[in-house]
Amino acid sequence: MAFALILTFYLSPVRKNGFSTKWSSAINFVSSIGALISCGNIAFVIYYVLYERAGAATQTDIVLGTILIILVIDMTRRIMGWTLPIITIVFIAYGFLGSYLNIPYISHSGMDISRFIAYTYLSTEGLFTIPLGVSATFIAVFVIFAAFLVNSGVGDFFMDASTAIAGDKTGGAAKISVVSSAAMGSVSGSAVGNVVTTGSVTIPLMKKMGFPALLAAGIEGTASTGGQIMPPLMGATAFIIASVVGKPYLTICIAAFVPAVLSFLSVYIIVHFEAERHGIKGLPKEDLPKLLPVLKKKGHLIIPIIVLIVMLVMGFTAMKAGFYSIIFVVLISAFQKDTRMGIKTILLALEKGAKAVLPIAAACACSGIVVGVLTLTGLGLKISYLLVELAHGSLPVLLLLAMGVSILLGMGITTTAAYLLVAIVVAPVLVRMGVPELAAHMFVFYYAVISTITPPVALAAYAAAGIADTDPFKTALVGFRVGIAKFVVPFYVIYRPEILLVSADPLKAIYALVMSLVGIWALAASASGYAFRELKFYERLILFASIPLTIPYNFTWNIIGAGIIVLVTGYLWLNAGKAKLQQLTS
Repeated sequence: MAFALILTFYLSPVRKNGFSTKWSSAINFVSSIGALISCGNIAFVIYYVLYERAGAATQTDIVLGTILIILVIDMTRRIMGWTLPIITIVFIAYGFLGSYLNIPYISHSGMDISRFIAYTYLSTEGLFTIPLGVSATFIAVFVIFAAFLVNSGVGDFFMDASTAIAGDKTGGAAKISVVSSAAMGSVSGSAVGNVVTTGSVTIPLMKKMGFPALLAAGIEGTASTGGQIMPPLMGATAFIIASVVGKPYLTICIAAFVPAVLSFLSVYIIVHFEAERHGIKGLPKEDLPKLLPVLKKKGHLIIPIIVLIVMLVMGFTAMKAGFYSIIFVVLISAFQKDTRMGIKTILLALEKGAKAVLPIAAACACSGIVVGVLTLTGLGLKISYLLVELAHGSLPVLLLLAMGVSILLGMGITTTAAYLLVAIVVAPVLVRMGVPELAAHMFVFYYAVISTITPPVALAAYAAAGIADTDPFKTALVGFRVGIAKFVVPFYVIYRPEILLVSADPLKAIYALVMSLVGIWALAASASGYAFRELKFYERLILFASIPLTIPYNFTWNIIGAGIIVLVTGYLWLNAGKAKLQQLTS
């Protein structure tokens, strides 16, 4: 915590515009001293005597705890903007003032400063909760690993390989965006960072090929958001999910893989439809890199990722696997002169890794304060009861409410912070209704990530709009439409947890996968209004109405729903084929 605070104070300005350098330096210096004393008080003083006073806070603890909380909120504001700090401040205010509210489910018995500081500052249930510990250990190693990979040139390799694979397909540049975002997102800890990395190439290329600027930005924003769901890093949240649900990190990666693929497949389908609608062909093959030469030149850069996976499968701890994988990046990169990492590049990778840890630490610390207030006031349990009561015991209604709350809480904040907030409030409700714990957490995590393309606050879409020079809100709306098929995937996770690959029955897993593919295809077609040709309103309605029949595990409903979708798809394909044949003959 002290490391993150001090580094933030000297890397991020107090205000973007305002204070002079002299005043900024003074504020940063005083803040750093405050961080050292308040964190040092825990590490070197209280740790040895806390048990003697049964966790009670002294006057010194109250002062230092208050200082640390203020510094954490300021750190988060500097790195992530005002959204999460405002949420945190509102919760703190609720903790102290909630007893005065005469509102059912909201009011509580009261919370004084001594109890608040003792719980938030002196225990492992507030600021220093499990997620912060995970960010200081596992996440830090893997974020640094990702920084080393990127600095070795793996981003260029992913882009070249994606261009070779998808460049000549219909709507080539858009499909390059989808494939490269999936690859880059697997090691990127930020949806916005993913947009900036891949979008700076793909968005201008899409516009050049004939895609409207809004559509190009929407596609990139949506595709880059999906990267936060793709293992192994999952927006640096995989380890936090593992710690919360008590499952091994490798299990989380395996569980996330199929939903992530389904997410990208849904975007890929809509991109294909939009390219056909606009008559955009693929890029000329002669202008594209060949896959084999690309693999020969830079394919060795993915060996560290393979090493990481193999070590995890062999039973090595995540920290040890991450550490040795970093060393492998340096060694493997030396095979080619173009990718070789010198001392300067290694130091730059370490710098980038350290900086990338800061927003995660800030999110975990601020979320810890929120957790403390929720626990002390009992609001977490009250929200659970309220959601269940609103749903009247109906799981589908509860899932819709959980989806809305997850998207709302996730707006405007990073993947890690979004997941932590929704995991605190929403996941326990689903578990109480009988949903498997891992499926419940994957459900809320998925929607927390999707919030980065959901208007009105859609950070990934806004970043893409900046590159495409389009209206941010309109870009978010287009991105929402392009990524709308993603919204059905979490429902398959709940009703068909076999797609998390945790079931021992492979036939059930295959059956669940087939049904989810059929449903995603139908939603992509009905949402875009195009499948081989422009769809009539009733055709879109029939496809959309058939999707719910493929979600629950009911063989009769599944056959009816899938059968209707297959028949309508076949009809559309034959109808479009006849129309093309008539055009050719005429």
